[in-house]
Order: sequence, then C-alpha cells, then structure tokens
Amino acid sequence: MSMSKVLVKDVMKTHVVTIKPHASLKEAMQLMKKHHLKSLVVEKCSPSDAYGIVTNSQVLQPILVEDGDIELLNVFDVYSKPAFSVSAEIDVKYAAKMMLELNIKRVIVTDNNELKGVLSVTDLSDHLLAMVEA
Repeated sequence: MSMSKVLVKDVMKTHVVTIKPHASLKEAMQLMKKHHLKSLVVEKCSPSDAYGIVTNSQVLQPILVEDGDIELLNVFDVYSKPAFSVSAEIDVKYAAKMMLELNIKRVIVTDNNELKGVLSVTDLSDHLLAMVEA
C-alpha cells in the first residue's frame, strides 16, 4: 500500500471557496455554512501577497469566547497569513508528512503563488481508504 507516485494534485480539492480579508466574520460564517466548509481561503491583496486561511475555530473564538460583534469583526482580524502551502506537483507523502508533523489540518495548494486547490487531512484519509478498498 505505497502512496508513492501520487501527487498532491491527484488528491487535493480544486473547488476552493475564497473570501476577501475585509469581509465580515458574518459573511465568512455564511459562506462556510452555504458550502459545508470548515475553512475558507483568504484572497491575496496583490500578486506578490500571500494567501491566508480562516477556519471556523478562528471565527468562533472572538465571537463566542470574547463576546465580539460578528458584524464588526473582519476576517482580517482573525485569519492566519501566510497559510501553509505546497506545490500541486510534489509527492503527496511529503505534504502528508509536513501536515502531520506540524499538526496542520489543511494546506493551500499553489503553483507560482497562484491558488490551485486545498489539501486536507480528510482528503488524505479518503485517498488512503480508497487505496485500501481497491
């Protein structure tokens, strides 16, 4: 059951929902709910900028724990930037190794600093299960 020769692009999700950094946390929650997601990719502000990521936990923390206002707080206030990223062309085992060692649930997949997809631990698990069942 070797995962060799499987590239990130073979396992990643290519349909990625993005959000602008200055969008409200309410907008972020609405997008997550609409698309059944736990995170969104935060768009770059310029071609040389880095992508970010905002997770449902990052949205919930300031609102539920710190009594923040969902209408007044922006994605910019809570997201992680730069997001961890990997190339679509690397062996998926290297992405998996980095994710597991650093306890990262999802990484952005880029090519020349352009968004190509997202790879999550769930994607890796689904791929492994498909290999076992084959």
